[in-house]
Amino acid sequence: MSVEDASEAATIGAGATIAIYSVKGGVGKTTFAANLAWCSAARGGHRTLLWDLDAAGGSAFLYGLEPQEAQLAEEVFARERPATRLIQRTGFDRLDVLPADESIRALDAQLARIGKRKRLAKLAGELAADYPRIILDCPPVMNELSAQVVRAADLVIVPLPPSPLSARAFDLVVREIAGNTKHHPPILPVLSMLDMRRSLHRQAHEANPNWPAVPYASVVEQCAVQRQPVGVLAPQSPAAQAFSRLWSAIEKKLAQRTG
Repeated sequence: MSVEDASEAATIGAGATIAIYSVKGGVGKTTFAANLAWCSAARGGHRTLLWDLDAAGGSAFLYGLEPQEAQLAEEVFARERPATRLIQRTGFDRLDVLPADESIRALDAQLARIGKRKRLAKLAGELAADYPRIILDCPPVMNELSAQVVRAADLVIVPLPPSPLSARAFDLVVREIAGNTKHHPPILPVLSMLDMRRSLHRQAHEANPNWPAVPYASVVEQCAVQRQPVGVLAPQSPAAQAFSRLWSAIEKKLAQRTG
């Protein structure tokens, strides 16, 4: 058995679902999800599934993928179609994507109708047999879907815009998460698009010095243009290094969970 195979086998029993969640749009959530999924596969050596739960379909787009069949993503939750039928390979080793489509917009109502409060958690648990790391790109909503995300996740990453209101926004997310489960997963706030040339951003960073941060950088914007992760486009850039450090912090939190 190769070192790579041994590493992957060792992680099968310690699978984790990591949700990238915010109650607000435009905070870099999809960029975080796509880049952290790449870090998981490339840096961590895990077979990784990037599961897009946002009808905008940004995560798949960032990897040059589109849904192969229209309006089928919600059928996974009704168990009318196995998730494995919709999963697509990316151009990177160990990294696959389960794309979203417009049907996801009706997912909240569907979940309420079927009445299965842990349907997402059960599906993620089944997929974990093949994917030790599952990254959820979540929509900016507070509804049954977000509640199911919390029940499924082992860790919640919350990208926050750098402003004096960052801590307040984070508190809102914590209250939402705590209200949906008695024992909620650990929550890791991250300052996104940090520009230390701006006084408000410096104030936010100084107010929350222990929060990880990902800098504002044009190379991150190029991810959507080139449809590749920043670790491939500019591996030595501050942004790529920030995502790598963030992934290391995530793995440390997961290790604490598993003891």
